[in-house]
Amino acid sequence: MDPTIQALVMGIVQGITEFLPISSSGHLLLVPWLFGWDDRFITSLAFTVALHIATLGALLVYFAADWVRLIRAGVSSLRQRRIGNDPDRRLAWVLVVAVIPAGLIGAFLADPVEEATRRPAIVAVALVVGAAILWFADRIGRRERGLEAVGFGGAVAIGLAQAAALVPGISRSGITISAGLLLGLDREAAARFSFLLAAPTIAGAGLFEAYRLLRGAETTQAEPVALLVGVAAALVTGLLTIHLLLAWLRRRGLGVFVAYRLALAALVLVLLLRV
Repeated sequence: MDPTIQALVMGIVQGITEFLPISSSGHLLLVPWLFGWDDRFITSLAFTVALHIATLGALLVYFAADWVRLIRAGVSSLRQRRIGNDPDRRLAWVLVVAVIPAGLIGAFLADPVEEATRRPAIVAVALVVGAAILWFADRIGRRERGLEAVGFGGAVAIGLAQAAALVPGISRSGITISAGLLLGLDREAAARFSFLLAAPTIAGAGLFEAYRLLRGAETTQAEPVALLVGVAAALVTGLLTIHLLLAWLRRRGLGVFVAYRLALAALVLVLLLRV
C-alpha cells in the first residue's frame, strides 16, 4: 500500500485514539501489525513523534482559552507568591504537580518499559486490564464533583496513574479519566482534566523522543508528503475527537469504550493463536 495512504490511516488512528480511552500507543503498534505494513517510515520513531506533536497541537487549539487563562493565573501567583482562593491559580499549580510523577517515572523507565512491552500479546493484555479499570471507575465513581475539586493530593494520584500508560494498551486518557472518576469527578470534568494534563505530558514526551532522534537513535529517511498527510489527519481528527468525547460524556458513560477494548484484545489474541 502507498505510504501516503498508510500515513493517512495512522494519522486518523492517532487523532482518535490519543483522546478516546482506548490507547494510542497500542493502536500505533497494532495497526501496522494487523495490516502487515512494514514501511520503515510509517513505523519509525520520527513519524510517531510527528503524530504526537499534531495531537498536542489539537489540544492547544481546542483549549487555547483555558491555557491563556491558566498561564496568566500561574504567572500572577508567582509574582504575588500566593495562590489564594483563585480557582485558576489553583488549577494551574495542580496541573504542574500532576505532571511531575509521570515525567520522573518516564524519564527513567520509558526505554526499558518500551523494550519489554511493545508486543501485540502484551498490548492485548493491557487493553483488558485498562478496560477493567475503566469499567470499575465508571461504575463506583460518585461523579458529583467538578474540575475545581481536584486538590494537590488528587493531582499526585492522577499523575502516578498516568505513568502506567507507559505500557502500550493501558491508555493515558483512559487511566487518568479513571483516576479522576475514582476521586469523585463527574465524567466531563475527569476528561477535561485528562486533556489539560495531556498537553504538558505530550510536550515532555515529544521533547524526550526528539532528543533520542537527535542522538541518532534512528536514521529512517523522511517521506515529506506522507508526513504532512499524517500530521494533518491527526490534527483534524484530534480536534473532532476531543469535541465529540466531551459531548458524549455529558450524557453517556464509558461502557462503549470498555466493550471496544475487550473486542480488540480478543481479536489480537485470536490472530496470535492462529499463527
